Amino acid sequence: MTTQPQRPPGTGPVVTILHGDDLPPGHETIDADPRLQAVRYATADQLSEALPGTQALFVWDLFSEAVTTAWPKADHLRWIHAATAGVDNLMFPGLVDSDVTVTNSRGVFDEPIAEYVLGLVLSFAKDFPRSLDLQRNRLWRHRETERIGGRRALVIGTGPIGRAIARQLSAAGMRVEGAGRTARESDPDFGTVVQASLDSGAAPGLDGALQRADFVVLAAPLTAATQGLMDAAALARMKDTARLINIARGQLVVEDDLVSALREGTIGGAALDVFETEPLPETSPLWDLPEVVISPHMSGDVIGWRSALVELFTDNLGRFLEGRELRNIVDKRRGYVAGA
Repeated sequence: MTTQPQRPPGTGPVVTILHGDDLPPGHETIDADPRLQAVRYATADQLSEALPGTQALFVWDLFSEAVTTAWPKADHLRWIHAATAGVDNLMFPGLVDSDVTVTNSRGVFDEPIAEYVLGLVLSFAKDFPRSLDLQRNRLWRHRETERIGGRRALVIGTGPIGRAIARQLSAAGMRVEGAGRTARESDPDFGTVVQASLDSGAAPGLDGALQRADFVVLAAPLTAATQGLMDAAALARMKDTARLINIARGQLVVEDDLVSALREGTIGGAALDVFETEPLPETSPLWDLPEVVISPHMSGDVIGWRSALVELFTDNLGRFLEGRELRNIVDKRRGYVAGA
């Protein structure tokens, strides 16, 4: 554990930054804040030592489970900020039942992920992967490709990321439907929103929407209700030409069921940026299946994204120190920001 030089006792709270191999860019700005008593830096195995006396914790080690292990040492903790949009790795009972406020990094990834999804839709429709394969083999093979204008997309998850995706796909001429907690016949970003009851695990409105969609995009948070949402039954409801795109969490999909669906032609393809186990094991059959695009959890990671995450934390830290309302407060019972 590394601690910056302490200021005079009682001059402010202690902030701990949980990091992995890299420190947050511009962390010197946090170190230099005269309102703080101390800034501590800890890796996962050092967090238990760093937490006593800590009032604010910045989880920069994006998907770390270390907070769960070190939780008994959190004797003064008041606020945790996650450098991610999803906070499923923090929603353990001790934290959920506590008075500690959790905030996330909602807003940083919305538009980059939406652009990424549009790129994947176009890649499938215009057969870009096969064009690149043919080019590498110096083969001239004319093909016809698909239009995306007028095609149907279903976006499961109607929070800020899902809405940004809907706007991008709509701008490209697609007809976009949403699936969320509440049904709406008219929505500014989605044509309609079917009620999928994601909080309860039931999905009465989802069946028909899956059957209508040419592209199914997963943008919902990982909760107890959404884990395993796309299982064999849900995949079987999709068109055999439809493609599944997952930029949310790997656990929303039952991976073995997806492999079977792809092998059997139940669906037309899949683009996966997230997986049940990351990195995706070399032994996974997904690597070799046709009509599958794999990327290493990077859909929202554009140039400057790390600095944007630190800027959001720094803004919230100022609010915390001044007693103002924090941005992106997570509803810990639901596992995401209320209203998202």
